[in-house]
Amino acid sequence: MIRRHFLRLAAAGAVLPATSQIASTQRAQRTPKLAQLLRADLQGQNQLVQETVVNLLEMAPSVGAPWHMHPGAQEIIFVTEGNLAVEIDGQGTKQVNAGDIVLIPAETAHLARNDSAALARALVIHSRADKDKAFLVELKRPT
Repeated sequence: MIRRHFLRLAAAGAVLPATSQIASTQRAQRTPKLAQLLRADLQGQNQLVQETVVNLLEMAPSVGAPWHMHPGAQEIIFVTEGNLAVEIDGQGTKQVNAGDIVLIPAETAHLARNDSAALARALVIHSRADKDKAFLVELKRPT
């Protein structure tokens, strides 16, 4: 009887650390994983943000936005699907693929287009220094 009780205690002692480790692993898997994609100072807006706007962009093949700028607003484009060609005044054209990010300083002329044969999707985030200014100003330039 004493031997059987001792064996149960010994078995429990061997199983508890393994159970604790499994529970710890399961707890870790249930927490969100945060992966930093970009960390940058605000550009062209005196380090001020009054409003942040987040949009989901869907751009069909062979479609593009015209040359434009955002007064007092820095723009971040994070492509989630497909790819976009983003042209920034003075920096040329950048191919932005799924998983890539591009930062466009405030007051900077730019355009985005989908030169591929597939749909492109992106998160577009604007950090606005003055929400009373126009959100977008279209510029008269050939695309």
